Amino acid sequence: MITIKEVAKRANVSSATVSRMLNDSGYVSEEARDRILKVIEETGYVPSENAKSLRTKKTKVIGVILPKLGSETTSRMVNGLDRVLAAEGYQLLLANTNLNAGKEIEFLKLLKSRDVEGIVLSATNTNDLLLAEIQKLNIPFVVVGQDMPDTPSVVFKETSAAQEMIDYLIEKGHVKVAFIGVSESDRAVGMLRKKGYLAAMKEHDLPIEDHWIQTAVFDVESGYHAMKNIMEKSDQRPTAVFAVTDRLAIGAMNYIKEAGLRIPEDMALAGVGASELSQYVTPSLTTIDFQYNNAGQEAANLILSLINQKNIPKGKIVLDYGLVKKDSV
Repeated sequence: MITIKEVAKRANVSSATVSRMLNDSGYVSEEARDRILKVIEETGYVPSENAKSLRTKKTKVIGVILPKLGSETTSRMVNGLDRVLAAEGYQLLLANTNLNAGKEIEFLKLLKSRDVEGIVLSATNTNDLLLAEIQKLNIPFVVVGQDMPDTPSVVFKETSAAQEMIDYLIEKGHVKVAFIGVSESDRAVGMLRKKGYLAAMKEHDLPIEDHWIQTAVFDVESGYHAMKNIMEKSDQRPTAVFAVTDRLAIGAMNYIKEAGLRIPEDMALAGVGASELSQYVTPSLTTIDFQYNNAGQEAANLILSLINQKNIPKGKIVLDYGLVKKDSV
């Protein structure tokens, strides 16, 4: 295999000159550049990426910590990341926590040991241990989906979106609105979306029965059982249900249908995520579109700004949302 020394010898230049040209790290005359390029073309020389990274201290790899690889919202965010970063010559190294918050810290340490140039975390929690580990990183870091103090972040209008959805349900005549959420350890999805639900109900001076609020996990089956609890334990049956993810809403939809109720005539239903599946269930699901692909692109631009120390935005990046009105309401 041809080496950089052989290229230098054939081009009648020093190895340092070849290195400067390949890494664009210093002056090389046009004449020398032409000779080097001619030798590279003739020999098919390809620089070793490992050697190049040792010289430049750049691996061109971004670590990405994800909560669940099978999630459509996750894949859309990763697509947005990859679209921007690949255009700049970067590769992604993915780590999947499978919704195990403890693995977030484990993967932060692992990715740092792999000399990635930056880390993007799609976080599920904001606990003190995680924050302490982030502060030790000393490499560019961006979090998506959670608002962490003193940390570059891309976040969504979680509370406003949930509140607007409840306002929409109330506008459609529903005064008995139930809620299917997740653990509040996930601040964005569990706490802030619930905050929007409670704020809207309070603003309209509407009562909330205890069993109308159920906590689930992030899957269809859990949404089914949460809906079952609402129906079986409530003194008054709600006429609408807001679930904090589309998967939970679709699980609830399955139970509602099994109970012999019609959607939306007997029970209105809404979710969050604007997933592809939400548009193909019957009836199609009213939902909130947070544009996760755009979130990935914003996170990619932010990590590049931090790596290059250029055009770094001040404060967090807050993305807007859209209310997708379909047949389930």
